[in-house]
Order: sequence, then structure tokens, then C-alpha cells
Amino acid sequence: MWIAHDGSCRMSGFLRGLSGRATIVAAVAALVAGVTAAQASAASTATPDGGGGPSSAGCAERVNNTARKLVPCIRTEDLWHHMRVFQAIANANPGPDGHPSRNSGEPGYKASADYVAKVMRQAGYDVKIQTYKFFYFAYTALPVFSEVSPTAHNYTVVTDWNPGQATGSTTAALQPAGGIVIPPAPAPSSASGCTASDFTGFVPGRVALIQRGTCPFGVKVQNAQTAGATGVVIFNEGNPGRTAVLNGSLTDAAGNRIVPTIPVSFTSFATGQDLLGQYTTAIQGGTALPVLNLAVKAVVNPNADDYNVIADSKGGDPNHVVVVDAHLDAIYGAGMLDNASGSATILDIAQMMHKVKPRNKLRFIWFGGEELGLLGSTFYVNNLTPTELSKIGYDLDADVTATPNYVVGVLDPAGVDLFSRTVSTQFPPQVYEPSKVARDQGIGYFTSIGKKNILFSPVGTDAFSFNQAGIPASGVLTGQDCCKLQSDVDLFGGSLGNFEGTVPGTDGGCVDNPFRWCDNLANNDPKVMTFVSRGFATMVVDMAFDTSVLSSGGKVAAKTARPAAQAGTGTLTR
Repeated sequence: MWIAHDGSCRMSGFLRGLSGRATIVAAVAALVAGVTAAQASAASTATPDGGGGPSSAGCAERVNNTARKLVPCIRTEDLWHHMRVFQAIANANPGPDGHPSRNSGEPGYKASADYVAKVMRQAGYDVKIQTYKFFYFAYTALPVFSEVSPTAHNYTVVTDWNPGQATGSTTAALQPAGGIVIPPAPAPSSASGCTASDFTGFVPGRVALIQRGTCPFGVKVQNAQTAGATGVVIFNEGNPGRTAVLNGSLTDAAGNRIVPTIPVSFTSFATGQDLLGQYTTAIQGGTALPVLNLAVKAVVNPNADDYNVIADSKGGDPNHVVVVDAHLDAIYGAGMLDNASGSATILDIAQMMHKVKPRNKLRFIWFGGEELGLLGSTFYVNNLTPTELSKIGYDLDADVTATPNYVVGVLDPAGVDLFSRTVSTQFPPQVYEPSKVARDQGIGYFTSIGKKNILFSPVGTDAFSFNQAGIPASGVLTGQDCCKLQSDVDLFGGSLGNFEGTVPGTDGGCVDNPFRWCDNLANNDPKVMTFVSRGFATMVVDMAFDTSVLSSGGKVAAKTARPAAQAGTGTLTR
């Protein structure tokens, strides 16, 4: 699930020793090599989830062409096997920050893509890997922001400040830029740091203190660096709604991404006001200026490779394609809930349907770069020819399927956004009406097992890329630790808010939170994963034979070329 992180798209930590890595590499190699054999050799007496039913081996050998056949073949043990492999891959491939990782642009993501491709080829699908380029930025050490003197104080990353996507380190005296408005006006008015004149008299080598307002953050930093600043602290402006800790993207006046070679800190109005007060007191009293230490260490690759894994069923009408997708990439570590869970869900469903001859061609896709802004799905959709696009009649998206503190979310273009709980996007009837078909299939299954549901917008998921292209879509989403409301607790039980991994707990949330590395295997509930995957399997097998949306008469249901729809998850740039 993509959250707009305002440009802060990686975490940090410390590098691991190589001796432990060799052992982990051997372990994951054994897991990956043995996945198909392990499933094929499952005991014939094995039963799904403790009940009577077909074994894994029996399921793999029969034609699961109806929900009645397919659903009992979606088994906890098979889903969890894939999850264990993804965790082992992450463990074997620490990112530049030294933590287990399956993030786009890193070896753990490529190993995940290779694993999925291998399993799908062994299951008889036609597999290709689509490569695209993207901007890669990764911290290599925990960013540092502290006051050295006159009062020693360490600022806690995320809680007190956020690093900008920049590199460099400095220990230097503080100096404010011109244009700071204190006290702040009722409405945004500060243009601090937006022009070169705001740095008249600035002493080269110092750290610039700049207030948010008017122009892009990157412009402020460029002006500061030109004036000789060795670091920048940008604090929130202080108007209503603009007081908390910032997290911003660095772009120039034309909106182009920049990566300054001096460290950048985004912080709250309160912190900025305090630093400004210390500076003013020092100037008035003739005492030493406050001295700050800033360090942001990172690796940057503006032209990194990323991958989509695309696997087509052998059978099915190629003029009527149902895309079944999940994003394979993680962010901030192993990404086992978001979204190894969804990736394992569609991988298991594909394996259990490998003998099915669908009416409509099934195209299973594992997208990269979702956590960085739907990069993989956007690239895929935008690079289809008009003819290729016209053949895709539906999309089904599995984005997070195993949340312990879960909700049963079903994607609906008219649903509320997961985070804001408001409807931020509207689609025309050509998209919305057909989307209700699979939506209602999923709701029907969940109702049949006594589960209520909530309708979520596709905003923030790869389904949104398809909806924007005029393609109807639905899917499942079990929520994240950030935002379980009392109304959700009333429907689904569980606890309010940030308790993922330990329910209840105090970890502050494991999913998509920067500089935490706790979205590991234990952050998933296998029971939730099983019933949600079964609901999603119902949607997949029903759409594989659908003729109400994907017409049997040679035409896909009417779609608009690209409806006017905008997500409410833009990046903070100023």
C-alpha cells in the first residue's frame, strides 16, 4: 500500500557482518529450490487448516475451475511457505542500511522477482520480466540531527525531524535566512529562503535555518547552498495546520528532483522557533551561536533498474484479459505484510489454477515500485499500445492480506480512502459499474463465512493505475496499523490504531513507517491471510469465466481512454 511519504522513501541502519549472510544465503537458496518439490510431495492425508479436504498435492493436480473447487485449495501451509521464502530472501539480502530488505532497486527485490518467475514457469505459465528505470535513494546510516552547543540535544528521527533526500554532513554554527515571519501570520505568508537576497550577509560554512513557505523546498536549499551553507534546517511555518514535523521533497523551481550535497533536516515550527530564539539571544548577548550537527549518508542512483513479473495463462481468450496483481516490493525492510502477503496470495492462487482453462486469459503481475508511487503499474499501463490496453477487461489487486489487527477491505472505486476515510477520487460509470461485479463476488464470500466488510478506494494501490486507464478493478486490503478506527473495531474487533505486530503493543506501527524494521513474518496472521486469500480466489476464478464484463462476443465492455481522476495523495514539495 503506497502512502505519500513526501520524498522520504528509505530507512537506515548499520551494516551487518558478512559471515552471517553466507549462512542465510545458503538457507534461502534451499528454500527457493525446494518450494515446488515440497508442495508436490505433501502427504495425501494433509488437510487444509485442520479440516477435511484435498491435500496440497491433490489440489495442484486437479482442475480448480470453480470457487467450490478452488477455495478449499487455498491452504495456510502453502501460503505460509511462500511467506517464509520471502522472509528468507530479505534476510539474505540486506540493503545499504544493513537491514533485511526487498526494496526496489536492491538485491532482495530482484531475488523476490526471480523466485516468483521460477515458481510461475514451473507451474506452466508464460513468464516475462519487464524492466524499467527509476530514481533510487537509500540511506546507509541513521541520519543525525543534534545540537552540539550551548545545550547538547539529540533530535529523534521521525519524531522530531525527517531527513531530506540529500547527502552530506556538517558541524557548524546556525544562521537564519531572511524572510522568516515570527509570529506566523494567520495564513501562509513566509517566503524565507526563496531568493538569493534572503542570504545577504550569510556566513559561508554555517547551517541555514529556513521557514517553510511560498516556494519549493529545493529552491530554498539551492539558494542556501549557493550562499555557502553546509547544511539546512527547514521548519514548518506555524500557521494552523502547518506546525508539525515536516517531511518534504526537494525539487527545483521547475519541479525537477534534486539531491543536494549538503544535509537537509525538516522539522516542526516549535523546533525552528526554539533554534531561532537561541540564535537571537546569542546575537543580542554577544555569546556563542548555537552549533548543530547534521549527517545524512545515502547512496543515489538516478537510473536504477526495477522489474515487473508478468505471467500469462496458457489458455484463455487473449482479447479478454483479467489482470491479477500484487506489488512485490517492500519499503523500510522486509515488507512482509506490505506486501509479501498479497504477493504470496496471488502466487498460491496461480499455482492452484495452473490446470484451469479459463474463458478469459489470466495475467498475473507482480509490480515493482508501488511503495515509491505506483511506479511499476504506471509504467506497465502507460507502455501498453491502445490495442493492448483495449484487451484488458479487468484488474484484481491483492494489497495486504494478512493484517493481524485486520479489517476486511474490498476495493471499490467509490469507496473511501484507507487513510483519510473520505472519497478523494471519482470515476465515470464505465469504470465504476463493472467494478462492482468482482466487488460483490468478494463481499458474497466474506458474508458467507460470517465476515463483514468495508469498501475502500483503490487510491494508493496498483488498481488505481488501471482505474485511471479506464479499466474496472476491485481487490482486497486488510488495512494497516496506522488507522484502525473505532468503527472498524466495532465491525471487526481488534484494537484501535498502531498495534501491528503486537496487539496491543507499543511498537508504533511496523508497516511503511520510516526507520523501523519490524514488518517481518511475525507481523502477519496466517488465519487472516487464509480467509482473505480465499475470498480473493473467489473473485479471480469467477472473473476468469466472466461474460458480463468481458463480453464473449468479441468486445471488452466499454472503457474510457483515461478518465479524469486525481488521487488525494500528492507529495509535499513546499
